[in-house]
Amino acid sequence: MTNLTVGEQLTPIVIEKISRTDFVKYAGASGDFNPMHHDETIATATGNPSVFGHGMLTAGLMARVLTDEFGPEALRKFQVRFAKPVWPGDTLTFTATVTAIREEEGKTFVDLECTCSNQDGVEALNGSATALDQN
Repeated sequence: MTNLTVGEQLTPIVIEKISRTDFVKYAGASGDFNPMHHDETIATATGNPSVFGHGMLTAGLMARVLTDEFGPEALRKFQVRFAKPVWPGDTLTFTATVTAIREEEGKTFVDLECTCSNQDGVEALNGSATALDQN
């Protein structure tokens, strides 16, 4: 049985001032070279104030909260919705809160609500996850 409780928040991750360099590193790792994420001229020509982060970069950072707690092999479900863009210079806080703990076939599963907010409290991502608790 888990040592977590419903309503408990996992240890959050804070990324101080995400940078254009972070976006470019992610582009190289993922192969997603959409110029909206690295070319200021193209990004602003389409009405954006600047380049913006890849949604999947934000999702990957969110997943770290879960894998730090449960390990990568324990994640059973992870779904997210991208709510707002992530801009260079944003400070991002990633949190996951336990919404349910349940037993199925002798195994303990933890359901969580996931959120990423910027320095102004604006939600950039929300979603849910389920992890197998191996404690």
